[in-house]
Amino acid sequence: MALKVIGAGFGRTGTSSLKLALEQLGFGKCYHATEVLQNPSCLPKWSAVLEGKPDWDDLFEGYQSSVDWPTAAFYKAQMSKYPEAKVILTVRDADSWYRSVSETIYPLSRLMPPIWLGWLSERARQMRRLFFDTVWDGVFHGRFEDKAHATRIFNEHIEAVKREVRPERLLVFDVREGWTPLCEFLEIPDIPDEPFPHVNEGAVLKGQLRRLRLLFGALYAVVALLLLWGVAALFGLMS
Repeated sequence: MALKVIGAGFGRTGTSSLKLALEQLGFGKCYHATEVLQNPSCLPKWSAVLEGKPDWDDLFEGYQSSVDWPTAAFYKAQMSKYPEAKVILTVRDADSWYRSVSETIYPLSRLMPPIWLGWLSERARQMRRLFFDTVWDGVFHGRFEDKAHATRIFNEHIEAVKREVRPERLLVFDVREGWTPLCEFLEIPDIPDEPFPHVNEGAVLKGQLRRLRLLFGALYAVVALLLLWGVAALFGLMS
């Protein structure tokens, strides 16, 4: 199934709201970062993408649109593969975007130290590789914590998409604009009566971050106690 809509906007620019809107407008399932998290069986397909051997038809089987990271980092390849697809570039204020990412998905991605991944499954290592190679070390060159650098990349990406996509194929979209510009761009004659789906994903992600920090804090405490116990036991044997 060929993609009909390609999302070129960075994560945390309203991509969750756009995903729900596209699905509500009849564009079938929309591929979003949550699809990767919920269906880790797709990770070998993403490994092929990272190795320069993508099979987009296989990866997007059953989907008609793609938004958010990691797919947005490959929007140009998708445009080439699906020349009839329209492109939506979600945007927001750069400072607001940076604050949102800094408080949600960036710290979430860094909770698990790389050394721990050696004790976990191959899927956990593939998941970290996908998002770090594509986003944090890829798009932001390992310098996301440098706000000036990250916001410059954000703004440059917006301008690059505007240059590279033909105007008639591109919608630059702030989700606060609601249904009208989206429906006009997608040639949907009947605008839905219900409100545009504004998803407060930030609050959910912050809650997840708090819970995971508590969990990892407890795990670190247990590991520290075990190490102290081991040291004490060793010295006891040696005395």
